[in-house]
Amino acid sequence: MKAIELEKSYDPKTFEDRIYALWKESGSFSPESAKNAEGKDPFVIVIPPPNVTGVLHLGHGLNNSLQDIIVRFHRMRGVPTLWVPGTDHAGIATQNVVERKLKEQGKNRRELGREKFLEETWKVKNEHHAIITKQLEKIGASADWKRERFTMDEGLSRAVREVFVTLYERDLLYKGSYLVNWCTSCGTALADDEVDHEDTKGTMYHIRYFLSGEASGGKCVEIATTRPETMLGDTAVAFHPEDERYLHLKGKTFRLPLTERDIPAVYDTYVEKGFGTGAVKITPAHDPNDREIAKRHNLEIINILNPDGTLNDTVPQKYRGLSVLKARSAVLEDLKEGGFFVKEEPISHSVGHCYRCKTTIEPFLSEQWFVRMKPLAEKALDCWKRGEIIFYPKKWENTYRHWMENIRDWCVSRQLWWGHRIPAWTCADCGRLTVSRNDLTQCPSCSSKNIEQDSDVLDTWFSSWLWPFSTLGWEKTKEKRKEKSNLRFGEKVRVKYLPILLFYLLILLSILSVSTPLPLLSPLTTSFSSGSRV
Repeated sequence: MKAIELEKSYDPKTFEDRIYALWKESGSFSPESAKNAEGKDPFVIVIPPPNVTGVLHLGHGLNNSLQDIIVRFHRMRGVPTLWVPGTDHAGIATQNVVERKLKEQGKNRRELGREKFLEETWKVKNEHHAIITKQLEKIGASADWKRERFTMDEGLSRAVREVFVTLYERDLLYKGSYLVNWCTSCGTALADDEVDHEDTKGTMYHIRYFLSGEASGGKCVEIATTRPETMLGDTAVAFHPEDERYLHLKGKTFRLPLTERDIPAVYDTYVEKGFGTGAVKITPAHDPNDREIAKRHNLEIINILNPDGTLNDTVPQKYRGLSVLKARSAVLEDLKEGGFFVKEEPISHSVGHCYRCKTTIEPFLSEQWFVRMKPLAEKALDCWKRGEIIFYPKKWENTYRHWMENIRDWCVSRQLWWGHRIPAWTCADCGRLTVSRNDLTQCPSCSSKNIEQDSDVLDTWFSSWLWPFSTLGWEKTKEKRKEKSNLRFGEKVRVKYLPILLFYLLILLSILSVSTPLPLLSPLTTSFSSGSRV
């Protein structure tokens, strides 16, 4: 180790930079630097990878300082210690940053094209990565920089594809048309955890639905809704099967206001007979609960929206191409003019917004890829019950159990350009869909070269949940499944993540999904500190 020449006055900037450089050059942050470590279990932490969307904030400083304390403690005890650094490509967040940058230049990604847009995104990634790395070094993070990873580097991309294909082969991943959270601004589906729900002041509108053949002033029921424009996609009016006020309407139909369509009366226990008027409009393409009712009663499903949030060709001509808000105003005006409008009243209700651009989320019928989470969650819950997952503090155990017991299938496809492209190809000639570990140039079924890869990318969390698996020798694990250890650095690995509980769960599920032996997981949670979202 080189000698340090002492300065006459202490200069922390110069001194700290020299000390940190000395640590790096001497290999002090490597697990191989541990002396007399034979027989000692290794200690491994993989950094929760910060997004390459900007610079680190106070929360990152706290998070990484706590990890550094834990790492240095084990290293000082002579334990082979590894702290793996890295960064996350942060799909939608990074794409939004680049699109805003292009907008300032009077450009957009469609004009640029996919290839050129990705070139610009890699530039932004590299710029922010350099800043983030320097920031971590400045706070003295004793990570092993020789083992630094990125969620879209070559090795991690192979891991992502391996797990995607494995899940598909085991019928744990499927493609289908379902209602998803849709951001009309970002133009993509979002997972439930990417939707921020906020209490918002709104309006409840009361509307008359007349029985078919009844003129204005005839027999009708009163419907209440905050979204009158969605009535153009209604396919039924529902009542509780024991609500005596409406039993006489069995077999009847209603003329949907402002349209030439008749919709049936249906009876379902989902309807609360003591809530409101007891009559509920059913819009299966734009409400998940209505979708379930539609399945039970074989109702038609009519999607009234385009991906950009404008009304499509299924609605009357005058509303086509209007935004949701403009359509709402036009529909209300016509309802009042036609004698269908009853009243309106102010309310406060929870409205979902895109966690990145804050646009109001639309329930939208779309073809997407989903992971079947229930089988994975059951295994993960069993592991916790067997003591293979230990939470610090223990209060998080109840949160974990509740989340696992109420889990829903995870929509993993995103209509973006930045991210891991879905490894699925469709043949234009025979229609076969093929999911493959390797890029395809022809159809495996009919040998046609007229095939096209799915244009969607995977949710950023698909690579994030694999972070410990993909950074710690997963390819060697695949070759040595019979060995007790599934990581390069020994039999027992403790992975501590701060502070996002969900991340721990997904890590565990990913390891289980590829049938590797499970290391002991000890998630340590911390309180959140204020700072802008990065």
